[in-house]
Amino acid sequence: MQKNNRLFYLSTALKGAAMGAANVIPGVSGGTIALITGIFERLINAIKSFDVMAVKLLFSGKLKDFAKHVDLYFLISLFFGVGVAVVSLAKLFKFLFEFYPIYIWAFFFGLVLASIYFVGKTVKEWPVSAVISLLAGTAIAISISVLTPASEDSSFYYLLLCGVVAICSMILPGLSGSFVLILLGNYQLVMINAVSEFKLSILFPVVLGAGGGLVVFSHFLAWLLKKYHNQTIALLTGFIAGSLGILWPWKENITQTFGEKVKTVGYEWLMPEINSEFYLAVLFVVLGIGSIVATEMLAGKKQEA
Repeated sequence: MQKNNRLFYLSTALKGAAMGAANVIPGVSGGTIALITGIFERLINAIKSFDVMAVKLLFSGKLKDFAKHVDLYFLISLFFGVGVAVVSLAKLFKFLFEFYPIYIWAFFFGLVLASIYFVGKTVKEWPVSAVISLLAGTAIAISISVLTPASEDSSFYYLLLCGVVAICSMILPGLSGSFVLILLGNYQLVMINAVSEFKLSILFPVVLGAGGGLVVFSHFLAWLLKKYHNQTIALLTGFIAGSLGILWPWKENITQTFGEKVKTVGYEWLMPEINSEFYLAVLFVVLGIGSIVATEMLAGKKQEA
């Protein structure tokens, strides 16, 4: 049993590492990887478990009950993997995007393309409402990728909204929290100016919104998954499908400078030239698809065992 537990936590840490790697990719959400690897619902349920009962257990010294209530060891394993990946892969991905951008985009394009099928097939039934949810999710994700960034706004309630929207987008597959902050017009204000200068007047409402948004949204999402599972998974599948435009390998980034950082605020999509680079990129697309197929096959064998 202990061996199985160790293998489970190791597997969870590796899934966390995959989420961390995805978060390093511009415009990609760790929520996508969580959904692909089958831990999305458990993650949402663990987050929503930080409630009044959790506080009572913690402050009454019932640490074992607290750990069980919030699925603490699962969360520790997962976010350990996330942290290791973010720290260790940041420089690697920076190098790859500088010298081999088409190939790295192609790999993730294939990975996400295959995941649409494997996530979508977990929808047990496809009533009209599920089909509408799929189309709506796709349309929302596509529209977000082509929106023009708003103007900067430092008002308290708008910063509160930024915190809520950014944290919700980080949870949802197919959406990037930093990309959404850019669209809301407050990326430089929050992530550059406020963080570097530790401006509490800016950070406080954002953190407040993010904390409250995370708790409320995780409860809402857990309720949706329990009450309308097929429609919710269909919607999330649509989010993933809509994010394929961001992952299209042949594109030019439309960038904007925020202090010393240059961030992508949009894309100009291109058609590929048929040459050796194109065929190699197609190979990386196939490798991305193959990695998801292999993951699903391994998961199936574990369930049978």
